[in-house]
Amino acid sequence: MKILLVDDEQKFAQMLAKRLALRGILADVCFSGEQALETVQQGHRFDVAILDVKMPGIGGIDLKRRLALLDGRMKYIFLTGHGSKMDYTTAAREAENYLPKPLQIDVLIETLNRLTEEPPGASERDG
Repeated sequence: MKILLVDDEQKFAQMLAKRLALRGILADVCFSGEQALETVQQGHRFDVAILDVKMPGIGGIDLKRRLALLDGRMKYIFLTGHGSKMDYTTAAREAENYLPKPLQIDVLIETLNRLTEEPPGASERDG
């Protein structure tokens, strides 16, 4: 399983990547939406992108839309520590997987496993 982890909170992202690595899950870490787009445009492929909803520049919801144009097979999990009801509603339309911070690693692992076992498009909502 190959993960793209995008969060502007560098310490959080690095720690989460280490926790995933301890469980045998590789994560490339980007600290901005722009950096994530560059990574995917360079040909790097990921099974799942874990995106922080609130980031300077390109936020997680807009980033998901842009990444989907580059790789239609990638699946998404949104994270937020301070999202508004509007953010939650928008993210819920974009992906079923919306996890609050502080993040429970076991819930994240369950979600990742479920997503990577589903065929492409199975977790996306029509709309």
